[in-house]
Amino acid sequence: MASPFVVHDPEFLRALGDAPRLDRVVDVDAHEGPVYVADAVYFTSLPTPDWRVAIRRIALDGNRFPLTADRVETVVKQTRVANGMTLDADGHLVVCEQGSMTERAAISRVDPQTGTRRVVVDNWGGLPLNSPNDVVVGSDGAIWFTDPSYGRLHGFRPEPRAGDHVYRWDRGAEMLTVVADDFVKPNGLAFSPDESVLYVTDSGANQETGSFYPHLPHHVIAYDVDHGRHLANRRLFAVTNPGFPDGLKVDADGRVYASSFSGVQVFSPLGDLVGEISLPGAVNFCFGGRAGNVLFITTDTAVWAATLAAVGVAPLAARRPRSQSETKE
Repeated sequence: MASPFVVHDPEFLRALGDAPRLDRVVDVDAHEGPVYVADAVYFTSLPTPDWRVAIRRIALDGNRFPLTADRVETVVKQTRVANGMTLDADGHLVVCEQGSMTERAAISRVDPQTGTRRVVVDNWGGLPLNSPNDVVVGSDGAIWFTDPSYGRLHGFRPEPRAGDHVYRWDRGAEMLTVVADDFVKPNGLAFSPDESVLYVTDSGANQETGSFYPHLPHHVIAYDVDHGRHLANRRLFAVTNPGFPDGLKVDADGRVYASSFSGVQVFSPLGDLVGEISLPGAVNFCFGGRAGNVLFITTDTAVWAATLAAVGVAPLAARRPRSQSETKE
């Protein structure tokens, strides 16, 4: 049987190590937002035809795979069409809520144990958000997220009143700022290990559901992060082929992982394609596991686990102790 790990450069062998493997974790409607928390993986479910989305949790058993369906539980039965998620320094899920025709899109914080929800921000200068897609939290507590107008394209959100922007929410100042407005459809995003670079995928080649327009963007853009607040020196980092990129993560050595039609493509810090994890249907992923070396991948019908030598970057925000003054909402 052919290996699911395709090596294009010896650099990928260092990421794989001596005994890489790809296992199906469990069959489940896992679509987006995977987050590893304390031997569990949280994710947002595949939307139903009437755009119902849940937040679910898989109770892991170390690295024993596969698991049975009874390891999956629902944390929030009905969200506001939740999509991407991450973890903040207080142990809460930070959730991209795409909204609906009657409910505002928002970035919210959800208690992973109780499902209790609190809105962080739902407008930019009074204008409603489009349909937030993916999110990261910086070591200073700032929330960075993409806000493409996919909700309108897919028919569950009204006409946009703001552009397809990348935003930064300053927790201390409680201010939302546009940090990039030069995308067709900003999608996944991830920091380099030292947070000096922000990578953002543009999935503009995907318009209506199932479409791919090769003349529109299907690439990863890199920016320098200026003083932790602004983006500078925009440059092309990589183009995915086949298809457009969605999920995006970075490992501790600075390699960049991006989803594509063929699975997960892995790039060196310079943007060279070094390898691939062959898994058609891959949407998004996160590093986790007790050693931080398992890439949990959602594919709409299952969650998979790629066990590697590479270790993911735990969110700096989740590792850094917070001062008392920073814990206010």
